Amino acid sequence: MVKTNKRILRAVLMLTYLMITGVLLFLISSIFSFLNTGADRSKMLHTEVKKVDQYLPKISWKLDGNEGREISKQKLNAVQNDYIDSWYVKHIAYKTNTRVGIKDYFTESARNNIYDILDYNKLNNTSIQSTTLQHNLDIEFFSEDGQLIVLKDTNAIEYKKVFKDDKLVLESTEVSDYKYVLLLEDGFWRVRHMVKESSEKFKDISQKTPISYTNIKGINYYPQATPWDMYGDKFDINIIEKDFNIIKKANLNSIRIFVPYEDFGKANVKWEKLEKLKQVLDIALKVDLKVVVTLFDFYGNYDVLDWTLNQRHAETIVETFKDHNAILAWDVKNEPNLDFDSRGKENVTAWLDFMIILIKDIDKNHPVTIGWSNTESATILKEKVDVVSFHYYEDIANFEKEYLDLKTKITDKPIILQEFGLSSYGGFWRPFASSEEDQALYHKEIQNILTKNNVPFMSWTLYDFDIVPKEVLGKLPWRTNPQKKFGFINNKGEKKLSYKYISN
Repeated sequence: MVKTNKRILRAVLMLTYLMITGVLLFLISSIFSFLNTGADRSKMLHTEVKKVDQYLPKISWKLDGNEGREISKQKLNAVQNDYIDSWYVKHIAYKTNTRVGIKDYFTESARNNIYDILDYNKLNNTSIQSTTLQHNLDIEFFSEDGQLIVLKDTNAIEYKKVFKDDKLVLESTEVSDYKYVLLLEDGFWRVRHMVKESSEKFKDISQKTPISYTNIKGINYYPQATPWDMYGDKFDINIIEKDFNIIKKANLNSIRIFVPYEDFGKANVKWEKLEKLKQVLDIALKVDLKVVVTLFDFYGNYDVLDWTLNQRHAETIVETFKDHNAILAWDVKNEPNLDFDSRGKENVTAWLDFMIILIKDIDKNHPVTIGWSNTESATILKEKVDVVSFHYYEDIANFEKEYLDLKTKITDKPIILQEFGLSSYGGFWRPFASSEEDQALYHKEIQNILTKNNVPFMSWTLYDFDIVPKEVLGKLPWRTNPQKKFGFINNKGEKKLSYKYISN
């Protein structure tokens, strides 16, 4: 019995020893991990700058050699990363009038100048919203000890808005030449000195691009089973080809499709989504349908610091498909004027202006338009777009007058009725609203007006839908249910009475 107790005691002591040893090892490893984490540059940053998600201006390098020590590609990447991050944290600082992140990317003397500006702006209730869209970099000198770099940045494009007492007092886009001195401190290439050598107002030199033809008889398209989710997991090119043949046989010659911003990967566009879009364009070409591609669907931020991410998104899509023979036009955004109240008209309009310039710089062969939700907004940026597009869901009795009034304001470019239609929903939430007969009469009447005035058109839409995602109109049934019944073909695949007037 005594021997048994001794064995139990020995076992308990051994187990206790092992447990204490394990706990000590865990604590030591945790402390070691914590200390290493503290030394990680990405964790040292107060701003946790992540360029992939936050700030991606267009960068080009002039690689023609430099004075002093030869610089490696790895070192060049480090310089670029820290230099661009310094711009980003400065934008954040000037927007918020806070010092967060400045110490990480500017030496003491350089950051004191920034602090003075921040203190002055804060005292005078002034803030600056800005971004840079393009940098053209050149290393002029790299010291032999590897601690100092003289960097040239030419034709840097910088957009800024200055607010005083929350009111916009200045908006400008400048093209400037800078010279920077960077010092390597604590693993960071910090800005030691900066000089703006020259600056001038940005000039938009993009050319107007005529549309290839204006005899547009088209329709807005989503597959019946996947509205607003055309490129998702249920993507089926065979269904789309079948639908395109239906559209073609209905004597229509064009379609309008939508590219959702987040679904396509935002700044880092997903190749599999591009491949699906290519299949759609290829089938449209095969069937002989021209395509208006509407970009930035479900995007609604417009913040200046988002612009570089938007730039990467549009650049990838337009560059990929600018030579595709199915493309008829690029539509920058669907109904952006609906965001005026929530995002500010000036913000939205400035964003649109920038995107027009960007798209036209990449693709000089296809026109650019904006899908305004009404005739009142259709004159905005009329001098920048190649085609004016508007939507009309108001009283049909006023349509002809509104269209003719718009034509008196826009005399030098085509005007397209890009969306119109009437829901045939007459259910619980709208018991006396409309019916299939009312919808057919509507399309008969508006087609007579369109033919009389030779108006290019794209109706909404081919199919009735079973589901309208909450992102489109929310969850309220009195809003979503009518949206399900705008089609010329019902959810059983049967042609509705309105189909007779789908093209004329």
